[in-house]
Amino acid sequence: ELLMGRWRFPTLSLHGIEGAFSGKGAKTVIPAKVHGKFSLRLVPNQKPKEIERLVTNHIRKKFESLGSPNLLTIEMLHGAVSWVADPKHPNFEAAAAAIETVYGQRPDFTREGGSIPITSAIEDATGMNVLLLPIGACDDMAHSQNEKFNVSNLMNGIKVLGLYLHELGKIGGPKPSSCRCIPLTDEELMVPGAFMKGFKCKCEM
Repeated sequence: ELLMGRWRFPTLSLHGIEGAFSGKGAKTVIPAKVHGKFSLRLVPNQKPKEIERLVTNHIRKKFESLGSPNLLTIEMLHGAVSWVADPKHPNFEAAAAAIETVYGQRPDFTREGGSIPITSAIEDATGMNVLLLPIGACDDMAHSQNEKFNVSNLMNGIKVLGLYLHELGKIGGPKPSSCRCIPLTDEELMVPGAFMKGFKCKCEM
């Protein structure tokens, strides 16, 4: 259940409060304005606009029940649909083989929360399988004040990337050098993902 909560289920994270006194010592001053920040991790089948509506309505309902004379303003800075890929895709197999060669151990496939909306955008634009290839450590404290990155992971990451590209080259399928497709027209090349799908031909790798 602990891992399911970390990897798979929706989350709500509190990130900070601005405006209230937070320095050393005691203060009796009541701030005129306070800002709170939080984020939600969405999972497949959850739509950002719908979640925004539900959360906003819930917060407003709770605030109104307090009978406070203060004003409440809610603003969503940005949102994106969740993304999940097929780990059985040859793209993932290539990455797993590369990692196993470098680290001597088959990697585990896990889900992890993050804010990388470009992932689904790339997948939608190209129509191809997208892979996130992590080479960091679980204690890197990403985005924190004391974020780090081990030199050993940097060196091994270079090796993994090289071997990953090597493993991709082993995947069977039509290649630009052997296919006999009619080259795409300029209009067809304008379609998102056309070039990436077929390297200027009509077949998909």
